[in-house]
Amino acid sequence: MSDLINLPLSDISDDQFKAFFEDLMGQKGIREQSVVTGRVIEINDDWVTVDINYKAEGLIPVNEFKTPEGGLSIAVGDMVDVYLETLDEEDGVLFLSKEKADLMKAWEEISKAVEKDEVVRGAIVARVKGGLAVDIGVKAFLPGSQVDLRPVKNLDKLIGETYDFKIIKFNKKRGNIVLSRRVLLEQERESRRGETIERLHEGAILRPPRRSPRRVACGGIQKNQVLYERKYRLGRAGPP
Repeated sequence: MSDLINLPLSDISDDQFKAFFEDLMGQKGIREQSVVTGRVIEINDDWVTVDINYKAEGLIPVNEFKTPEGGLSIAVGDMVDVYLETLDEEDGVLFLSKEKADLMKAWEEISKAVEKDEVVRGAIVARVKGGLAVDIGVKAFLPGSQVDLRPVKNLDKLIGETYDFKIIKFNKKRGNIVLSRRVLLEQERESRRGETIERLHEGAILRPPRRSPRRVACGGIQKNQVLYERKYRLGRAGPP
């Protein structure tokens, strides 16, 4: 195929040119706006140079590999997934992005979680209008009404906390993800309630969560009555 380089373009058929291009790409499936794997061959103060098996090498800003402590998460010889914006190199190099590659992989994993109806884990990172921003690999929205079983007055105290969430709305094209923690808590409560009901029988003893007089919730079942005893025995109720 290398002999085609010396031929006039008019003498090269479409099939020959396609085969030549595929050979030039190393048949690795490298294409624009996709994630490819490369090997780190050089690191300096500004750039990380990556070989993606293309005719030109790729550059990534070194800041994309910085850890929160200021160190580097990469070393020469490491394999890394990068995002290839375009195959049109400038000055003999390609400009790549690790951050975009990580973002695309995160969206792919979230899409799979939605399809399989799986739970995702994320950290609450900020207070926003109407709720909280959550990092699950990409930014997602947690409405204030979906934070807990009951309204939370001070949402700011939850910043920095990590929880499991259910994805209740997902639109990849618009970059819109809405989460709920309340759904999972309700499922947990219903599960405990079912287990408690199975254990209930005449003479069973239930223990309240606190000693002080209060409304008692035992295994997801709430008794709307103020009780003062430390132990409560179930018995058959007499006639009114």
